[in-house]
Amino acid sequence: MHRTLSKYFGYDTFRPLQEDIIKDVLEGKDVFVLMPTGGGKSLCYQLPALLMNGVTIVVSPLISLMKDQVDTLRANGVEAAYLNSTLSYKESNQIKQDLEKNLIKMLYVAPERLTLSSTLALFDRIKVNLFAIDESHCISEWGHDFRPEYRKLSILKRKYPHIPIIALTATATPRVREDTISQLHIQGCKTYVASFNRKNLLYQVRPKKDTYEQIVEFLRDRKDKSGIIYCQSRKTVDELTGKLRKSGFNALPYHAGLSDAARSRNQDIFIKDDVEIIVATIAFGMGIDKPNVRFVIHYDLPRNLESYYQETGRGGRDGLECECILFFSRGDKYKIDYFIDQIAKSEEREAARSKLKEVMDYCQSTVCRRKMLLRYFGEELQDENCGGCDVCLQPVKITDATEEAKLLIKCVKEVGQRYGITHVTEILTGSNSKKIKEKGHHRLSSYEMGTYLPKDRWADIARELVHQGILRLEGSRYPLLKLDKDSEQVIAGKRTVEMMQLASSNDSLLAPGKQIATDQLKRSNVSDHPSDLVRVKEIETEYITKKQTGTVNRIDNELFSRLKELRKKIASKEGVPPYIVFADTSLKQMATQIPLNEKELLEITGVGEYKLQKYGDIFLTEIRDHLKGISKDATEATTQEVGTADNENEYDKKENVMLCIMGLREEFIRLTKEKLGTEIPDKYIEEIWSDILPYKK
Repeated sequence: MHRTLSKYFGYDTFRPLQEDIIKDVLEGKDVFVLMPTGGGKSLCYQLPALLMNGVTIVVSPLISLMKDQVDTLRANGVEAAYLNSTLSYKESNQIKQDLEKNLIKMLYVAPERLTLSSTLALFDRIKVNLFAIDESHCISEWGHDFRPEYRKLSILKRKYPHIPIIALTATATPRVREDTISQLHIQGCKTYVASFNRKNLLYQVRPKKDTYEQIVEFLRDRKDKSGIIYCQSRKTVDELTGKLRKSGFNALPYHAGLSDAARSRNQDIFIKDDVEIIVATIAFGMGIDKPNVRFVIHYDLPRNLESYYQETGRGGRDGLECECILFFSRGDKYKIDYFIDQIAKSEEREAARSKLKEVMDYCQSTVCRRKMLLRYFGEELQDENCGGCDVCLQPVKITDATEEAKLLIKCVKEVGQRYGITHVTEILTGSNSKKIKEKGHHRLSSYEMGTYLPKDRWADIARELVHQGILRLEGSRYPLLKLDKDSEQVIAGKRTVEMMQLASSNDSLLAPGKQIATDQLKRSNVSDHPSDLVRVKEIETEYITKKQTGTVNRIDNELFSRLKELRKKIASKEGVPPYIVFADTSLKQMATQIPLNEKELLEITGVGEYKLQKYGDIFLTEIRDHLKGISKDATEATTQEVGTADNENEYDKKENVMLCIMGLREEFIRLTKEKLGTEIPDKYIEEIWSDILPYKK
């Protein structure tokens, strides 16, 4: 098992839970896996597929996901294929023939194709060893991403009772988990739940004010970084994309209003690192295996925490830091309220309201945001300070807004509870609008009483009072402000009103002194519960580096850039995303460990035997060329220290300098190591020394 892990995937160790899950699958057990994005779910069925006879059938909801995973597997030397509508009749037939000849180890299909009689007939002719159902939460109507076609997968256990099923998802509440297991008829399965804590994700909530300016300022410092900006509507996506492009940013849109070809093209360009920013609706992202997303911005309020967690989870899949920024506005909440009101079934409507309230609580929380997210999924964070959210890294300002609350309540009373937030705030700020004059509201005692605050601030206070149950909004299309249960308590001075002031700083949470630790986590003890559930407290965001050294070396950023450029050229030539060649984590280790032969290159995480044969020589040559360039620089620096030879010397200037350089060999080695910032064996510097100098030792 470990041999296969190293050979095809380039890792020497498993992440928490993976080995136990794989052993259960190999023993023919049904398994349910709840593991966050980037936690290594795919390996839980990909590795068993290589160890068993026959073919593993992988159910995947999106064509793009199938192609990405198949491309990645093929790059690792694994025979994989997919059947979907993008293939011609001839191509589909060829894959079916290969399946019957046992030439394919993994086949990816969509749920609607899998349940066709022709597909099931194909399965009867081949040896299927496992059904792997990815994004399995889609089968539950209680989930945030219910897909009716997934319900048809219930046929699998009835038709193939002896073939094990592994169901996998990154987001599922206990209710969704139980429903998924029930719908797939795998009751009694072994259930594994990994920690939802993605330590490399940094969470921040900002007020939705001057939002575009905030985004531009944020992006200016990250021009070479890849990121996703989520919006709730197609219109917002198009408008924001247009503005960003005019401001000089490389951005593309993605939403259901675009043609299939346009969506596919934009997604492909983004995945291949040919564009840095994708502005998208929530239609984008499921199954997008792009590991180097460095920021995820929510321009609009998400409708539930499951969606928010899943969308932010598309960042930092390589284990490196990713900034997750949510722009919060109570106005967005009321827009979502309107759509919730249109839901016909009362039970679904109330469930949607409850989920939205969880989002509001998250945004307005004065406690750790990571703690709130984890608690939503049934996990408790023990640390008081997570070190990776704005609440923990930046002090939260709490202001007393009792007097402002009294003034608002007074104004609502004076207008007979018949007007909305906009009209009430215009009265308080002394507007001279035609409507104010016609209604005689310029003669109210509350008129102009709130000119010391801007109108949008009064609107924020009004919405906060609604949130706290002091005022309420009635009506969906034109909601009116009404007094609520605690209004009189505030007027009577029996209740104070406090408000949290959201940070408006554009400072990155990755600023010096605020970086979160992404050190590898030690595996926690795994316990078996009566429900046959295995939960692990923490999950590593990166596989353990195969090469363990006693010193911590600095990355050679110049070499890292060269390796990225080389990777880009190879990927472009092969027509695949760069990460399929090597992930950023692999390149960073190369630029830190400086491998100089095949044995050392195999020590790099993500370098297996297949990739070593395919890419080893070209990457080792690039590293050696880089070292030669550094050594030449060191030679020149040493030469300058020697100075020029005296004209009366018996040697000419050139000969004198070269002899002095030979005498300063140790200084040359020191300077070379200093330039590299790493512990590199002397013998390799000697080889480079010999290549550069016309003299031998």
